[in-house]
Amino acid sequence: MKKSGLRWWVVGLVALAAVINYIDRQAFGALWPDIAKDLFPEMGEDGHKAIYGTISTVFILSYAAGQAIFGKIFDWIGTRLGFALSIGVWSASTMLHAFAQGLLSFSIFRSLLGIAEAGNWPGAAKANAEWFPTKERAFAQGIFNSGAAAGGIIAYPFIGVLAAYLSWQYIFIVVGLLGFLWLLPWFYIVKAPPKDHPWLSESEKDYILTGQQNQDLNKDGTYDDGYNPSTGKLLQHKESWGVIIASAAIDPIWWLFIVWIPIYLSEVFGMNVKEIAFSAWLPYVGAMIGAWFGGLLAQNRLGAGWSVDKTRKMVITLGCLIMIPCFFLLRAPGSAINAVIIMAVLLFGFQTAIGNVQTIPSDLFSGKTVGTLSGFAGMAAKLGAAGLTILVTFITTGGNYTPAFIIGAALAIIALASIWILCPKIEPLKP
Repeated sequence: MKKSGLRWWVVGLVALAAVINYIDRQAFGALWPDIAKDLFPEMGEDGHKAIYGTISTVFILSYAAGQAIFGKIFDWIGTRLGFALSIGVWSASTMLHAFAQGLLSFSIFRSLLGIAEAGNWPGAAKANAEWFPTKERAFAQGIFNSGAAAGGIIAYPFIGVLAAYLSWQYIFIVVGLLGFLWLLPWFYIVKAPPKDHPWLSESEKDYILTGQQNQDLNKDGTYDDGYNPSTGKLLQHKESWGVIIASAAIDPIWWLFIVWIPIYLSEVFGMNVKEIAFSAWLPYVGAMIGAWFGGLLAQNRLGAGWSVDKTRKMVITLGCLIMIPCFFLLRAPGSAINAVIIMAVLLFGFQTAIGNVQTIPSDLFSGKTVGTLSGFAGMAAKLGAAGLTILVTFITTGGNYTPAFIIGAALAIIALASIWILCPKIEPLKP
């Protein structure tokens, strides 16, 4: 049985995994006002924020460790089993949240969730490099990233509806089940890599594999497997550090919003769980559109004959230039609706840029090195996000989020500078 366009089924499943990833992840923030009142009734808002910030930081630090761990795991056992392991463990961890009783138990279960959920992104980068030719990778990465944004859009209203009928404990059970259901089509459709998949037509197989051949190390006129350095040599390239530093700077911007949007809306505008559920989804609409826009724009420019270097830098620069003024507008948005609209524009810029940043490892290296560099970049990104998360806990006392937004603008500038300075030319590297 041959199926045309099989690579799009694969990217669709990985995007769906990202949707589930974000529903599982966002459940904690969306439900926090109810959890805090139930488990910590004697504390005020600043006390609740301190506990929330601590648990969130534990999650992100665990996520950082999981990025490096799963980057290697995907390189060792492959995309098919790597995703199954990741989503199976994170779904079970989500369900365990129902049994949490306080700071320690929530931290343990969030840590398990963070380690396992981290596999989604090096796995997406690996699937992208494995299933798509170079010219389609930015668009494919945009589809992956739009899954995360769609998860943010769906998560809050979905949890808001569940909250009308179920306690927070049962909601964690329900959302945890989604990942186990995802495993059924994944094992059925993704039977093997493109080279050996029995359903892949010869024309599509040739299109994918030929389009991935972008290096000719011995210059004999025939493409080869390309440059796959050891980890030590990988880190000797300044371009690798350009990707790592850019990720460490730009990714915390995303986490600033996914962690703090519900708390910001509750603290600054006095919203309850149901009001947050039907407001906090809007920024993710901008993010989803930005993910598609950034990928399509890159694909269009590459198709028009632009170099990979020019294309990546143009799209990343555009995204950062959209974000920076939005941070300053958020200092005084005037109303909750204005705030979420500004956030939507900001996250549009973020997703426009981030998909092309995440694609650079496959532009620089080949084969197994892609997952390793993506894992290191992801780990650095989450360490940066953890630092910003715990910092926000202290610099926003009393509901003043201006310092956090100023830091966000500075991070966008650092990410942009690292790409331009440390990646003088984005192209396949040589030994």
